[in-house]
Amino acid sequence: MQLLLDSGSGGRASQRLIADIFVRHFDNAILRRMDDGAVLPVRGPVVMSTDGYTVTPLEFPGGDIGSLAVHGTVNDVAMMGARPLYLSCAFILEEGLDLGLLDRIAASMGEAARRAGVHIVTGDTKVVPRGACDKLFITTAGVGELIADPAPSGSLARPGDAVLISGSMGDHGLTIMARRDNLSFMSDIASDSAPLNRMVEKLIRGTGEIHVLRDPTRGGLATTLNEIAEQSGVSCVLEETAVPVHENVRSGCALLGLDPLYLANEGKLICILPRERAEAALDIMRSDEYGREAALIGEIIPAVNGRPQVTLHTRMGGGRLLSMLEGAPLPRIC
Repeated sequence: MQLLLDSGSGGRASQRLIADIFVRHFDNAILRRMDDGAVLPVRGPVVMSTDGYTVTPLEFPGGDIGSLAVHGTVNDVAMMGARPLYLSCAFILEEGLDLGLLDRIAASMGEAARRAGVHIVTGDTKVVPRGACDKLFITTAGVGELIADPAPSGSLARPGDAVLISGSMGDHGLTIMARRDNLSFMSDIASDSAPLNRMVEKLIRGTGEIHVLRDPTRGGLATTLNEIAEQSGVSCVLEETAVPVHENVRSGCALLGLDPLYLANEGKLICILPRERAEAALDIMRSDEYGREAALIGEIIPAVNGRPQVTLHTRMGGGRLLSMLEGAPLPRIC
């Protein structure tokens, strides 16, 4: 069965679409009121983030656009040192979209929200004519309660800090490329899409001081660290042998001429904190299902000649400058 333009009319057809798919999969007491917005019982300082999702293909090994939208927004709120609580979502749907596909994506999104411990409390649906969008776009906003004091920020990295990551690099970006281009020899690669909010809360409670939290999504680890270096006015030195990369990702990148340090991740975080707290943070990460491969990969140093930069000590014993990614090696990965 295919989606008709009538389902975006605001009438009975719209009500049926919302009730039969979205309310059924996202059901909770706040959403059930079906108001134009949601009254949220949030105490103290609030963190809010918004994001849009246009990934192609819509379904891929390890996830789909629905679970990705939940995980991405939950993680963005968590990286600010907050406990995510509520999400809103807006769907732009193309006329002719297979309703079975939409139902699967909504079911995945609802399950992802439940696993992350958040509620989807309000939203919107628009149906556009064929060709006006590519099947399905999702926009989300997330709201959470700030639990870190002070909140982590890309501007707070300091010389002497340790740089940690919660796991292997490049899984999501290479998965999307492999599925999009039908690269059958990379069938064993899956996206790392995952909610990191519970790991972040344990880190905040267990370490007492975190300077920076960031999820290295588009542009990967190298680009994200360049952003942090520029925000903080510092430099970063990484050890290539310390950065975890799955062997299937490493070999796939070598074959395709890609660098896993620039590929997108959707279930990993960067944690920058005082060196004396690094071992405690690693223990916390490794005790979490999404942080078992956590590693200390480098350190923050003063800006080199007054210029922030990111450098890599290579396996061969040399040095390599990791510059900011100029363009997109692969568009529409999230």
